Amino acid sequence: MTIIIDPQSSGIAGNMIIGALVDLGADADELKSIMEKSAKDFGKVEVSFEKKLKHGISSTFCHVEMLEHKHSVHYADFIEKIRSLDLERNVKETSIRVFERIAKAEAKVHGKSLNEVHFHEVGASDAVADVIGSIYAYYSLNLDKQKIIGLPIAVGGGRVKTAHGIIPVPAPAVVEILKDAKIVGGPVDSELATPTGSAIYAEICDEIKEFIPLSKPKKVGYGAGRKDFDHPNVLRIIETSDITESDEIDVIETNIDHLTGEEIGYLFDKLLSLGASDVSITPIIMKKNRQGSLLKVISSRNNRDKLVEAIFSETGSLGIRISPNMHRGVAKREFEKEIFNINGKNYEVTFKTAYINGEIISRRAEYEDLKRISDDIGLPLRKVKEMIK
Repeated sequence: MTIIIDPQSSGIAGNMIIGALVDLGADADELKSIMEKSAKDFGKVEVSFEKKLKHGISSTFCHVEMLEHKHSVHYADFIEKIRSLDLERNVKETSIRVFERIAKAEAKVHGKSLNEVHFHEVGASDAVADVIGSIYAYYSLNLDKQKIIGLPIAVGGGRVKTAHGIIPVPAPAVVEILKDAKIVGGPVDSELATPTGSAIYAEICDEIKEFIPLSKPKKVGYGAGRKDFDHPNVLRIIETSDITESDEIDVIETNIDHLTGEEIGYLFDKLLSLGASDVSITPIIMKKNRQGSLLKVISSRNNRDKLVEAIFSETGSLGIRISPNMHRGVAKREFEKEIFNINGKNYEVTFKTAYINGEIISRRAEYEDLKRISDDIGLPLRKVKEMIK
């Protein structure tokens, strides 16, 4: 199962996340009690839930009304108050990481150390209720056991009035929190992404993608925002089952026309040893009718730089093409080990089984295991393969 958080049209806020999770099945009465109790050391809030139509879309609106707000508090004291709450440890620890993201962003923006940060708007009782409520709902739905994909966040535009004066949208703290995410301006001149909502999103998302991967939607929750625009102001959270797994890869290419067969073979093995996911070499005809080879390497982003460096070093190439962030669909794979008795000796063989939409499409023994058996007993590889089948 995969969970997709979609803030592409209306941004993200803590109460919108809570509303969408209640729409997906989180207990509203339980959340109301948890949120109001958790916020009492920081002020007094009243939480209510109601169904709203946002341009024809039925959604859940989580209204957090701040009735009383206490004075600002130092970051260290603030965290101690969160630790003392009567909540499950995982809820408290994850909530603390969310507030840490906000505090670090505030410290960076204002040129302070973490210990110098005072919580004002962020530390208000309604923000505490938003964070605790979102994370409590997250665990109550067992989303920590699911893969969570975040889509690009619409951050809005214009200017907004804060405790520090009038600042541009997106707020500097939001930009800092979402440095590793994908954001897009608009579609309205209004603040759409709050620091609280952005920090929750950044904490719980496992991956950030530009598009919804190939999947089967099972259930959708809509969390209403408090503002009204000419489009539905809702956050959408989609529960899906995967048809295929999807990941992002970089494709690295260069043309080769001056290496010997031995040198190409050495390069092939070296790139695999450096972490390339796949390496292929294809004969081509180059300019002036010269025969050459097209080297194509598939890599994760983490390995890309060292693979490019190795290609430059080993080939002397003057130019390498890189196609980043390419999406590929891959069948789900499981690895199983089985014991086979061959000529009176037991051998362990690993099988790779591939699934599409829950159905097995292939099941093959791993080459290295077959090769090891073949070398050990002196039988041809194809014979060992037949015996294993």
